[in-house]
Parts: sequence; C-alpha cells; structure tokens
Amino acid sequence: MSSKNEISLCVARAMERYFADLDGEAVTGVYEMVLRQVEIPLLTAVMQQTGNNQTQAAEMLGMTRNTLRRKLIEHGLL
Repeated sequence: MSSKNEISLCVARAMERYFADLDGEAVTGVYEMVLRQVEIPLLTAVMQQTGNNQTQAAEMLGMTRNTLRRKLIEHGLL
C-alpha cells in the first residue's frame, strides 16, 4: 500500500470515528475543521524534513514561500 493510500485511510477512519462519536448530533464546518487539523502536522513534518528551510518546504508543498510563511505564523509554528 502506498503512503498516499495510508493517509487517505487514516483520514477516512478518523472521520468514521468522529461521526460515530457525534451520535447523530448536527455538525457544521467539517471541511474547515479537518483542514486545520491536518495542516498543522503536515506543515510541521515538511518543515522538519527540510531542516526548516522555508523555500524548500514551500516547493515541496506546492505553494509560495509567502503563503507558507503566512500559514506557519497563523498556526504559531514560526
């Protein structure tokens, strides 16, 4: 199984547990919640992988360095 598939399965399982825990309770904003929960560990891992080189990290993530920097600041990672 590829790493991409593992990440998808991990998210799918987490979402199944999340909805099961809600026990039918109404919820909104799931998309934004999931993105915020995934973005922080993603940014942290990529920054570690690149030795905190923002230019390399931005390239790896497919975003501009300015966007990466904004996200790092927004999440308190910088």
